[in-house]
Parts: sequence; C-alpha cells; structure tokens
Amino acid sequence: MPSNYLRSFAKAIFAIINIMVSAVFFLGCYAKWFSPARWWFISLFTLASFYLFVVLIIFFIGWLLAKSRWAFLFILVVIATFKPLSNIIPFRLPSSFNIKKQPKAIRVMSWNVESFEILKYTNHAPEEKSKMIQLINQYDPDIACFQEMTAADSATKAFYHLKEFTDSLHFPYHYYAYDIGDDYYPATHTHYGKIIFSKFPIINRQSIKHYPNDYNSTFEYADVVTGDDTLRVFNIHLQTMKLSDDLVHDIDSPAVHMRHDVKESKGIVSKIKSSFPKRQLQAEAVKAEVNQSPYPVIICGDFNDVPNSYAYSTIGEGLQNAFVEKGAGIGRTFSEILPSLRIDNIFVDNRFEVLQYTRIKKRLSDHYPIITDIKVP
Repeated sequence: MPSNYLRSFAKAIFAIINIMVSAVFFLGCYAKWFSPARWWFISLFTLASFYLFVVLIIFFIGWLLAKSRWAFLFILVVIATFKPLSNIIPFRLPSSFNIKKQPKAIRVMSWNVESFEILKYTNHAPEEKSKMIQLINQYDPDIACFQEMTAADSATKAFYHLKEFTDSLHFPYHYYAYDIGDDYYPATHTHYGKIIFSKFPIINRQSIKHYPNDYNSTFEYADVVTGDDTLRVFNIHLQTMKLSDDLVHDIDSPAVHMRHDVKESKGIVSKIKSSFPKRQLQAEAVKAEVNQSPYPVIICGDFNDVPNSYAYSTIGEGLQNAFVEKGAGIGRTFSEILPSLRIDNIFVDNRFEVLQYTRIKKRLSDHYPIITDIKVP
C-alpha cells in the first residue's frame, strides 16, 4: 500500500513538472505575442527552447516506458508548436553544400567578421585575416553582408584599407555604412560599421538611423540589379547582450564560489534583460523599412536573438529563412556560450527559391559564416 501511494505521488509530481515545462516551452515558441519591454522574462524562454524540448523528449520516453497516457501530452505540444519548432530544428536530414552554383543562382553570405581580428593585428591577425579572405573567395558569394566591419576608406596609415578588401575579394560594388563616432582609430579614420559587397551593380544605397543613433540602431540597405531584376539587400546587427569576456568565461566554465556565481548571474540576467526591449525597437524599425520596399528583399545580419524571439519573428514575418528551408540540425552560428545559439540569419522574399544553405564551421571569428543560394523565378 505505501509503495502504491509513493508511486502515485511521484507520478503526480512528474506530471506537474511535465505540464510546467510544456507551458514554458509553448511560451518560448510564441514569444512574438509578448512585448519584450513588458514581458522580458518570456523572451528568456526562447533562449532555453531547445533544452526545454530535450526535457520534453525525456519525459515522453519515460511516460512510454511507464505505459502512461501522459505520453500524449508530448504529441499535443509538438502539434501545437510544430511551426515554431521547425524554426528551431528543421525536420530534415543534413545534405552537402555544392560550392559550384547552379545557373542563374545568386549566392548570399552573411558573417559577423569581428573586425577581421584587427585587435590581434600585432600577433596573428594578418594570418587570420588572410584565412577569412580565402574562405570568402572559396565560396565566391555574389552578395556578402558583413557586420562589425573595420577598415579605413581612404589612404591613411591604418592597418586595414577598404580598397584592400575590395581588391582581394573581387567585389566591384559595395556600400560601407558607419558612424565616425564609432571609429576604431580616429586618427587614421578606421571606421567600424556594416558593409554590403556586391558583384552586381548597386543603384541605390541608404543608411537608416533611429534613436539613440548608435551602432545597433543603425542599419543599411542597397538596391542591387541582377539582370532584369532589382533586389533590396538589408544588412543589420541588432543589440548585443554586451556580455564581457569574463561573463562569457563564467558561463562556459562556471566558477566554484557560490557568492561569485550569484553576483555574476545577476550581471548576466541584467544585461540580457536590458537588451530585449532594444532589439524590439530595432526589429520594428527594420520591418517598417522592409514593408516599404518596392523590390523583393534579402535580409542578412546578426540578430543577437534566437528563433521565435520577438525580433526574429517580427523581421521574418512573411519571409523565408534560408536555414529553415534548407538547413538541418541546430545550426549554431555563435561559437561561444550556449551550443544552441543560432543568432545569424538570412531571410529572403517568398518569391525566391531557396536552393541550398550551409554554415561554415571554421573558427575564424566568434561567429560562423552562413551562405545560401537563391534563385529568382
């Protein structure tokens, strides 16, 4: 009798936990319904969505082994979240990426290049920069959008010159958007910003600024002519969480001392909390500009947010995500902190056909480059 009571009690506890995890996972999948400015903690659930789903799978297997009807809860959750779940993990097997492009295909690359390692220039940056340029040339994109670009656009004593990049990457057209207030080395006019490279003519270019007019509140677009078609290419970099190297180290390698852990945890949560409302405003500004585009759009960038987040869903509404269409697995694009951080994206107009997608897993920046081939019908 006591064993039956304990078994029933344990089953009830597990059922309650299963329901709670299911509810949190559901909210994380549909975080777009909640304004991050008011419901910032729900945005945290998006960061944990992959791990919550793993917990739900464990519960499902446990209920099956126990031959319990609670196993149906997992099925209901999957049905209710199928679309956002496919944003996290596309239901397909991996496929190889063909470096040779199909006829009339347009290859698009997005990469947070981390300033091409200019901060390590006196050590091994020349070697690292050379490897990055070789990788870009190997995949030969027609359009490349880089975030955290650093270069001087005039002949100065700067380490990096823009002409050096245009020559070595063989891009005849570009649009470099920056604010001189963000210059790396003001004396040499070494700028810090975002750049769109193109092998197709650029007929119009624009930098859009919103309050507080800082780096993350500014984005760019360029109108690119490809044969008979004109495309509007956006390059964005949304608000970072501003985690210091020490905080990143503490996340990757948790400290032993409890007091230190608590202090650092508060710092991490505070920085994450403050970044959600900023990305909300930035995402809404980007979407407003996208909606005014007279041409089909391509949106590349470092979103600093995961699938199904408010920023991701707002910008991606009505568009195709190249990874969701042709990618597989988790698709991590940020090489630090959590192994599930896919925060870099390429969204394309629904009129395009997404042919293939890949993430190049080479640690040359703190982000991995992503590439997709698209075709205009």
